Amino acid sequence: MRNNLSFGILAAACLAAPSLSAENVRIVLKNGAELRGEVLKDREDTVVLDLGHTVLTVPRSEVSLFEKAGAAAAKTAAVQGEDIYFVEPSREAMTVEKNVQRVAESVVQIQTASGLGSGFIINKLGYVITNQHVIAGEREITVVVYRKKPDGLEKQQFTKVKIIAMNGFLDLAILQIDDEAVDRLPFVPLGDSDALTQGQDVFAIGSPLGLERSVSKGIVSIRARESGGRWYIQSTTQINPGNSGGPLFNARGEVVGVNNMKTAGVGVEGLGFSIPSSVLRLFLKNREAFAFDPRNPNSGFRYLPPPAPPRQKTKPDSVTTGG
Repeated sequence: MRNNLSFGILAAACLAAPSLSAENVRIVLKNGAELRGEVLKDREDTVVLDLGHTVLTVPRSEVSLFEKAGAAAAKTAAVQGEDIYFVEPSREAMTVEKNVQRVAESVVQIQTASGLGSGFIINKLGYVITNQHVIAGEREITVVVYRKKPDGLEKQQFTKVKIIAMNGFLDLAILQIDDEAVDRLPFVPLGDSDALTQGQDVFAIGSPLGLERSVSKGIVSIRARESGGRWYIQSTTQINPGNSGGPLFNARGEVVGVNNMKTAGVGVEGLGFSIPSSVLRLFLKNREAFAFDPRNPNSGFRYLPPPAPPRQKTKPDSVTTGG
């Protein structure tokens, strides 16, 4: 028989007694609905879920996120235990297609008067990470979020955006969406860039050349590549103007890098560079050192260099020349 719930899932014809070995899970559907219950049967194409008052047969094709109760508890503990970001040690590895479904809504577009870039939400306070060069010198910033709805995709624009911290050398910036709806926006966990290995699959989501919600996939070419006194993750992931500030994900859907630049030229391909998440974590934990000063829109607080000591005159050393 057909269930009268809005997400239109088929209900089982009769109630079944929950199994002693049943496992509690949390399921998020593609239309945003959330289910919690015990798994009675886990098939390749369907999941039979006991909700307590009824039993539902959920098609796998309608599932956006399938999370075990233990993983959810670990996630909650991680959120409470971190600073302004969170980690999820038990996060499951997935294909790029499935990862995009669970992380894409956390990736945003950053719009300014002079151009656009990408970014990603890291907590329920609406903190957004992007590159400093994306918002340098700008005071009016718009963050665009793409939300999945039952009838399609909804674009939300947030124009009340504050700059929390920024640093030009690291090329990182923290923004905050100043809106009551921020606690309902999805956010992503940070991964460990130090654990990356050569050849590991990674993928990026962003707005290259303004083409919003674009996904590109590659592999890690080398975990740490030095350039200009900084180090980057070098990958074959396609990075183009507009990808700046967007996330580089691993197979677990964790942010392991902030996409920053590419090497361009005739015959040059597959040279994309991302700021490691290890650098991002240090920036976040020491953000008070980079706090934004509204009197100086191009940087954080600026401290004048100390005056140079007076130059002292000295007698020239005696010089001996050979004959």
